[in-house]
Amino acid sequence: MGRGKVQMKRIEDKTSRQVTFSKRKGGLMKKARELAVLCDVEVALMIFSDRGRLYEFSSAESIGKILERYRIHVEEEIAVRQSAEKGKRYDAGFPAQLMDTGPQQMIQRYLEEQNIEEKNMIELTQLEKELDMILRQTRFKKTQLMMEGLKALQEEQQNLRREKTQVEEEMAAMRSDQNANDHHQSHALEQESNPHANDYTPQLQEAMLHLF
Repeated sequence: MGRGKVQMKRIEDKTSRQVTFSKRKGGLMKKARELAVLCDVEVALMIFSDRGRLYEFSSAESIGKILERYRIHVEEEIAVRQSAEKGKRYDAGFPAQLMDTGPQQMIQRYLEEQNIEEKNMIELTQLEKELDMILRQTRFKKTQLMMEGLKALQEEQQNLRREKTQVEEEMAAMRSDQNANDHHQSHALEQESNPHANDYTPQLQEAMLHLF
């Protein structure tokens, strides 16, 4: 008999709940390990029991390494989302007149306008976060432009390959037609130079039959 359908609700019996937790936890750990090995991905798994005990699995050297990577990823996603919502190139609010200058000059002029010498620790920390966000968004935009350029280049290469194939097919067809025309002209010249060549063929065959 097959297993019955499990109802998705809290198991009231404490012993049954603990047995189910132990079995399911082991199965989940096994699946996480298989996923990490088979697909060569980083997997982090954390489970807190009802008593507060921690069970964890990490495919990396430590689960903290994966959590740090996750934190950075989330911060970048938030920064990009905020930038898209505000419709600005930089959330830190660079003045428009600075956008036409180079990166180093732009940052230098921005810092001069901020007058960092008079800022306290909290303000400097906030400024540091703003500059870090600018750097992240700049890298993201640069990567986006590079990917768009790479995609355009790949499409151009595909178009060139298609054009090359088409030209080669047309040239092959032209050579085939030329060979056919040359063969036809050669055959016509042979007939013109010896119009009675075919007339002697049956006679020669008959003479050869008489000889043998």
